[in-house]
Amino acid sequence: MTEAAPDYPALGKLRWRCRRGLLENDLLLERFFRRLETAGETITTRQADALMALMDLPDNDLLDLLLARREPDGELDRPDVHELLALLRQPASRAANPEER
Repeated sequence: MTEAAPDYPALGKLRWRCRRGLLENDLLLERFFRRLETAGETITTRQADALMALMDLPDNDLLDLLLARREPDGELDRPDVHELLALLRQPASRAANPEER
């Protein structure tokens, strides 16, 4: 059984909420959304909830989590956040064409 995805307006609000003051966070979050779109996928409701919880963090704390400098603790130490962080931490895929590398 597949997990439900947020509706289109909710997804747009989520992407807007993911806009950050720290450029590095913006780049990592945009890469995540772009990777989903390229694969023809969307974020699930569970992932959206985890992402909203991460968006409550200050920029530097979020960057530390995205770069795996630390792991979530306290209220963020839950399976859905760990799952989402694993997806967010995935490196950008290399170009299929060797000339584009």
